Amino acid sequence: MRFVAVSALAGLVAAGGAVGVAGPWEGGRRVAERERAAAGTDRSADREETRRPGRSAAPPVLVGAGERGAAREAAPDGLAAALEPLLKDPALGDRRSAAVYDAATGKRLYGSDEGTARTPASTIKLATAAAALSALGQDHRVDTTVVADGGDRIVLVGGGDPTLTARDDAASGPQRPASLKELARSTARALKARGKDRVEVGYDTSRYSGPALHPMGPDENIAPVSALMVDEGRLDDSDRGPAERSADPAADAAKKFAGLLRDEGVATDGDVTPRRAGDKAERLAAVSSPTVAALVERTLTNSDNDIAEALARQTALASGQEASFEGAARAVTARLDALGLPGARIADGSGLDRADQISADLLARLLVRAAEPGRPGLRPVLTGLPVAGFSGTLRGRYADEAAGRGLVRAKTGTLRGVNTLAGTVVDAEGRVVTFAFMASGTEDADAAQRALDRLAAKVADCGCRS
Repeated sequence: MRFVAVSALAGLVAAGGAVGVAGPWEGGRRVAERERAAAGTDRSADREETRRPGRSAAPPVLVGAGERGAAREAAPDGLAAALEPLLKDPALGDRRSAAVYDAATGKRLYGSDEGTARTPASTIKLATAAAALSALGQDHRVDTTVVADGGDRIVLVGGGDPTLTARDDAASGPQRPASLKELARSTARALKARGKDRVEVGYDTSRYSGPALHPMGPDENIAPVSALMVDEGRLDDSDRGPAERSADPAADAAKKFAGLLRDEGVATDGDVTPRRAGDKAERLAAVSSPTVAALVERTLTNSDNDIAEALARQTALASGQEASFEGAARAVTARLDALGLPGARIADGSGLDRADQISADLLARLLVRAAEPGRPGLRPVLTGLPVAGFSGTLRGRYADEAAGRGLVRAKTGTLRGVNTLAGTVVDAEGRVVTFAFMASGTEDADAAQRALDRLAAKVADCGCRS
């Protein structure tokens, strides 16, 4: 079995645009995913997706443009004849829409009710990702710091990095998260250099504002949104999917930090309490998150709600808005408008809020925008997409759709009664296309997902001539 480049967007190179196809994960998780794919292994996907085992055998992963062109001629009626019968599947509920675009030219190849805004579920993360990359840049990192705040007081200051970890078995390479243990170790060294071996510990979450709880309330799919947390507030050893969450991630993180300080020989006095760092506080130590590019890829591959909400708030901060649900929504909307993608109604960064509204046309055009040669900064929106049958939230799907397995890359979306899929694929003529399929009023999530997978697989198997 031959495994080609990480991204189906390799085809855009032949189409006239230079695309960095490997993505920031090439040195880490992407390689591991290819190795697991070659071995035919299957691990559970994101919490929002129905989990079904995949096949161990598969076609080559993500062939580039020109490698499939001789396979067949296009159907006379193009995509309309290929897709419209599939769009009538009752599993897609009573409201469905579709849009397909040529990624190289930006031409719409097919549309069906494409301009109607619908609840996107987690495909809204594509908008969050594009906005964050536009506002912050690929290389931006989020710092968690410790400052001396007068006398024997220190303050742990949250910058908004939900991937900060207290674990020993963290990932390596570009995805290596910031370590709370390293922060405690560096803080202890700085304190001892000042002759201090006993301090009071406070913690500062003032970088974020507004309610911490998502509008849907406490839920195992997302922690309270705080500027300070470790391991996404998870109370087990998981790193994705549903899990019991801390009710107060910041306090829990600060208590862990104080315990780690004690392990490094620095005693702590009194309880760990909330405390805003003073304007004259002096930085003692800091650790940095993975880059925004890496965070975007992790968000999209695993449909990570906590990182998505953090990216939305970082976008707000970079845009001069308050880092709240409302401020983040305004900031993401403004960034989409600036990218020439108006018309979305943003309520949150993760897609858990049903008030989010976006059209299939806008989602498909957003992916075209991310593929444009003049916008390399948006490329992680593409390289972070799960690969059908191989990675992330698509790992357990496409067992019955060989035409799409390894060729479709797409962001998934699932809420009760809502199923969506938006991504890219190389068609039978070697053309890279973007697509978005949205269904509302669905009653069987499994059946709806299979119907969406058939649609994307049909695009892969079609010549797509209009």
